[in-house]
Amino acid sequence: MKPDTTAPHVHGLFDPATWTVTYVVHHGPGTACAIIDPVLDYDPKAGRTSHTSAEKVIDYVQSNHLKVAWILETHAHADHLSAAPYLKARLGGRLAIGSHITDVQKVFKGIFNLEPGFKLDGSQFDHLFKDGETFAVGELEGEVLYVPGHTPACVAYRIGDAVFVGDTLFMPDVGTARCDFPGGDAKTLYASTRKLLSLPPQTRLFMCHDYPPNHRAVRFETTVAEQRAHNIHVHDGVSEAAFVAMRTQRDATLEMPVLILPSVQINIRAGQLPPAEDNGTTYLKIPINVL
Repeated sequence: MKPDTTAPHVHGLFDPATWTVTYVVHHGPGTACAIIDPVLDYDPKAGRTSHTSAEKVIDYVQSNHLKVAWILETHAHADHLSAAPYLKARLGGRLAIGSHITDVQKVFKGIFNLEPGFKLDGSQFDHLFKDGETFAVGELEGEVLYVPGHTPACVAYRIGDAVFVGDTLFMPDVGTARCDFPGGDAKTLYASTRKLLSLPPQTRLFMCHDYPPNHRAVRFETTVAEQRAHNIHVHDGVSEAAFVAMRTQRDATLEMPVLILPSVQINIRAGQLPPAEDNGTTYLKIPINVL
């Protein structure tokens, strides 16, 4: 795909409970749009879901008279549940993720001992993207960039001059994603960051999360040039060996995300809840001494 200088409208909705940004990308009022990484609100103490965050997305889409073409997941998130099925039911669109989601499904079906009928072919999603595949959001052209390392299935989406990087990169003063989840790999992540940072310097990069240090305001947009100059983990001049050593040492000190157990179980199902049991109630599992 040739470089695209089209500058789509990008509307980010920040969820402070999970530090997650959901994006709506379009070419102006009345056009097609893509929704990227939508959040389903979840109270881990009560085990209850709600749709406050999703309703904000719906309000924006409807107030701008947008038609949803795609609901895109950058990966099977470990820090929030996906609201994709709720938004699809309300707004339409095709739900898609990278094709390597099947690798993640295989790992976690074993970890959670999921029901025999749980499919490992990604068919819970409407479409599985391959690396380099292109897609349309109305008049906007998108491209899929395979960027594993944080998970084996991470992808970024390039739409015009904007790239939605998932968890591969954070803002320059935060750095990069952890690599100690099942299937993660620091060497692979380094290669993925260089793939993103080889894009034209003016390319806009949009983060899936922000964890502001030093009480700065939340930010989730940067550029390739800014990342190459200032990213604390992968600025120009950082070698693969230095990155792997730093990332491995740092990951060993990190706690598991609060919502990893419910999130992964839901997100490998394309946001659907597990099948209800014979009493009509849906349950999530907590594997003991496994992660």
